[in-house]
Amino acid sequence: MPEPQTGAGPADGNTPGAEPDRDPAAADEPTSPPVPSDQPEPSAQPTAADQPEPSGQPESTATADVPAPRWSGSAPVPPPSPRRPAWGESAEPTPPQAVPVGPPEHQTPVDPWAGVDTGGWDLPSAELPPLPPTMPYPSPPSTRQWSGPPAPPVGPHPLPPQAAPVPPQTARPTMPSRPMSPPAPPPTPARPPKQRRGRRSDPPPPAPPPDWQAPKGYVPVPVRRRRRWPWLLLLTLACCCGCPAYYGFPISAQYPARAALPVQIEDLSLRQDSRSAETAKQLENEVRQEHWLAEDTFAGVYSTNSGKRVTVFGGTGFRLSPESDAEAEISRLTDRYALNAPETVDTGVRGRHERCAVGRADGSDVVVCTSVDHGSIATGVFTRLSVGDSATLLNTLRAQIVQPERG
Repeated sequence: MPEPQTGAGPADGNTPGAEPDRDPAAADEPTSPPVPSDQPEPSAQPTAADQPEPSGQPESTATADVPAPRWSGSAPVPPPSPRRPAWGESAEPTPPQAVPVGPPEHQTPVDPWAGVDTGGWDLPSAELPPLPPTMPYPSPPSTRQWSGPPAPPVGPHPLPPQAAPVPPQTARPTMPSRPMSPPAPPPTPARPPKQRRGRRSDPPPPAPPPDWQAPKGYVPVPVRRRRRWPWLLLLTLACCCGCPAYYGFPISAQYPARAALPVQIEDLSLRQDSRSAETAKQLENEVRQEHWLAEDTFAGVYSTNSGKRVTVFGGTGFRLSPESDAEAEISRLTDRYALNAPETVDTGVRGRHERCAVGRADGSDVVVCTSVDHGSIATGVFTRLSVGDSATLLNTLRAQIVQPERG
């Protein structure tokens, strides 16, 4: 370092040789101490350019007298390491406290369009066609009054302490919007199917959700529905087979049949004289004429040793309604024997009907009985017997004369 020359003043205006010795501790401090408050501003002090320079001294001599600082700079300081959180302290940074903002009515309004040229907003608009008339909105359906508990009172909800009030939105120019079309009427709900009384239909099982998946290893087992076909089959068999069997069994047991007159029936003997044979022939022809669908006819006169006389005649063949045929036979013989009102006699055989009536023949009282079933008809005229005895004797004669072929 060059030595200071004599006669050269320092740059800061101090006289040479008057600089005191600096303290070693003060050497570490900056070379330019702060300007005290009572000193004038640097702008008010005279600069080196305003001071007169001594004649004959160069500029380099003045600058060379300023001592150089002992430290030209400092080492870079590393940033501080992050502080570890204390016990029980949250690792997340604490949000800064929100600055309370006053109500918007006390704030100064801000014009968002300040300084913007809005002179070009008035633009000519094209003429638009008139809008079609809109349909009126349908009236809302009537609703039932709510019968539940009253709703809690609605009051102002306090804002959370961290939530700041939203600043007022600036008004924007609104464009005219087209009117919306009226909403479509709600679809009519489908009417549930009518259910028959006395039958409950099981509701369908609930469907699984759309995203439901069966667990691994799950095997669906079909639900076995209750079978109703055995009951239906039994009912069908009862209707299809029971009814025909009920009505068809008497027919199959009574038709077809054959007739033959035995010579002796208990105490009755068949009379074979000419007069009895002529009477039997005449009665057989009448049966053939009245029952033209008869397959076989028979007639005979029986008598006992005590003088009782029994005349029997009839025929075989299929008959669909034996009851009406029995009434028709009694009506046919009413005029000949002057019969009274007929009486119904219970035979005890299903499909066989018998009628008896009291009359007169050859000046004496007689009982006329007729018995008809699905395969034959037999009529008897009895003398000196009651109605009950005549009906019993006719059943005995019928069992010996008429024989079913399937029996």
